[in-house]
Amino acid sequence: MSAGLAALLDDVAAIARAAAASVDDVAAGASRASVKAAGVIVDDAAVTPRYVSGLHPERELPLIRRIGVGSLRNKLLFILPVLLLLSELLPDAMTPLLMIGGVYLCYEGAEKLWEAIQARRGHAEASAEAHAPEDEKTLASGAIRTDFILSAEIMVISLNEVTDEPLLSRAFILVVVAFAITFGVYGAVALIVKMDDVGLRLAQNGAGGAASFGRGLVRAMPIVMSVLSTVGIAAMLWVGGHILLVGFDELGLSGPYDEVHHAEEEVDHALGPVGGIGAWLTNTGASAIIGVAVGAVAVAVLHLRGGHAPSKA
Repeated sequence: MSAGLAALLDDVAAIARAAAASVDDVAAGASRASVKAAGVIVDDAAVTPRYVSGLHPERELPLIRRIGVGSLRNKLLFILPVLLLLSELLPDAMTPLLMIGGVYLCYEGAEKLWEAIQARRGHAEASAEAHAPEDEKTLASGAIRTDFILSAEIMVISLNEVTDEPLLSRAFILVVVAFAITFGVYGAVALIVKMDDVGLRLAQNGAGGAASFGRGLVRAMPIVMSVLSTVGIAAMLWVGGHILLVGFDELGLSGPYDEVHHAEEEVDHALGPVGGIGAWLTNTGASAIIGVAVGAVAVAVLHLRGGHAPSKA
């Protein structure tokens, strides 16, 4: 009896060790995948604040929460199952699907860029009024659609980092990545958009240095939000162009990618100690140019066909 109990305890201990090792593997895989997707995560965080620009302060956090929930739903209910299924059955289909998303990102970025140019030239008026309450659903839908493409890119990059793992491990890793990235991105966005309220509270209730810091925050945040809105547009163009650049290379049309890679190497050698930064900027600039070109074509085609959708932001 005691020998049987000892054997059972040994089995339980072995199972516990295996479970602990699996948890460690999942954590390591999620960490590796998240780091690899860091660039797109930053882009995701930069895109979102422009959707809450102009809202009444009490509606900012509810809208961010709605977008965050939609983002998590996108990742867990749609993107993750499809990617796992494709990775098992049709791994070659992921690249074309991702490129379709890249074209959509280019279109979104080019559309916003065109609207900004038109507004500055006086052909369109930029409304200074806050968004009406009935517009909140439209804003959230537009943000969630854009987030879907960035989320898909994040999840594909993450999946590519753990393709050697068993299917169940891949699934757990992507679930961890989905939760970590969603909470990280939208937590940061919430903090950014509420900083002016924090500054106002400090300015009104603080004294001395605290009050001065609060007034500085209040003055700085409109500038920060404007910069983030611009970065968000640039991010869509850059990420969309980069998806297409890499996608064409994977499909066998390597000319554009090879040219950009060659330019990166030349810049890297020419700039010496800061060559890595220069090479990255070269790749980013080339991707953005591709994004602007493809996005401009998409916007022009939709305008000519009368399919231009109203602005979502």
